[in-house]
Amino acid sequence: MKHADERVREQYVEVAPGVRLWTERRGPAGAPALLLVMGAQASAIGWPEPLVDALAEHHHVIRYDHRDTGRSSHSFDEQPYRVTDLAQDVIAVLDGLGVGRAHLVGLSLGGMLTQLVLADHPERVLSATLLGTCALSETPYVRPDGTRVPVAELPGIAPEVLELWARPVEDHGPAAELDRRVEHWRVLGGGQLPFDEAYFRELERRVIEHAGTYAVSTAHGRADDSGMLRTAELARNAVPTLVVSAPAEPVFPPPHPQHLAQVVAGARLVEVPGMGHALPPAVLGPLAEAILGHTAGGRREG
Repeated sequence: MKHADERVREQYVEVAPGVRLWTERRGPAGAPALLLVMGAQASAIGWPEPLVDALAEHHHVIRYDHRDTGRSSHSFDEQPYRVTDLAQDVIAVLDGLGVGRAHLVGLSLGGMLTQLVLADHPERVLSATLLGTCALSETPYVRPDGTRVPVAELPGIAPEVLELWARPVEDHGPAAELDRRVEHWRVLGGGQLPFDEAYFRELERRVIEHAGTYAVSTAHGRADDSGMLRTAELARNAVPTLVVSAPAEPVFPPPHPQHLAQVVAGARLVEVPGMGHALPPAVLGPLAEAILGHTAGGRREG
């Protein structure tokens, strides 16, 4: 049985006039805070329960629904925002929950938002862990042989992912939408690990139940993504930073993680075998171990 201070707690935080974000907290209230920052168009439920529970053994874990996802305000059409505003939401969530400093774990777009917070508000970050993302830096990648590769020449998104993303998302009912999402996870998984269809189907059932709709928002893809580069700021980073390398990653394939570890000062790299751009059961144990090992040096009151 969990202690009283370990109960799951839900709360809404206002991040802009008329814009509220749904948040959830679990783990001991006095433990160091750890904030999970999800990817584009993904709600907090995209963070698998076993991973959240494992992290909550040592942290006060916070996850939240981005704007236009889950139970948060769906406001883009009335109040357009920039991607950089989503990074300010990270700070607003911490402020709204009374958290001074937190460990941040960011996946995909969430990894970019975490970099923005690292660059603009380092005083709020105990440590950062970056997954499945690319560097917000113009500094070239340096290969092991010393040759320099311009950022524009790093590998792009895998063709099968691009083909899937190019298809229009049409409403053919909830069953068809669930099938579409499962196929999406199959492609994002990268193919090195066996695909657990039942796991991802259940995950997406919970995502849909949480949101109360199976409709798909396109807000994050339409948001202004200018002004995101932080080349100089990341080069002088002083916050302990971990970059997780996923060898099967189809969205930001290697050497994107290696590049990221080079351009964020002091960052270190760890590989999770078989991992792609998804969080199947097989990677959750190694991923939790990597995150907890990284945060262990900074487990103090946030």
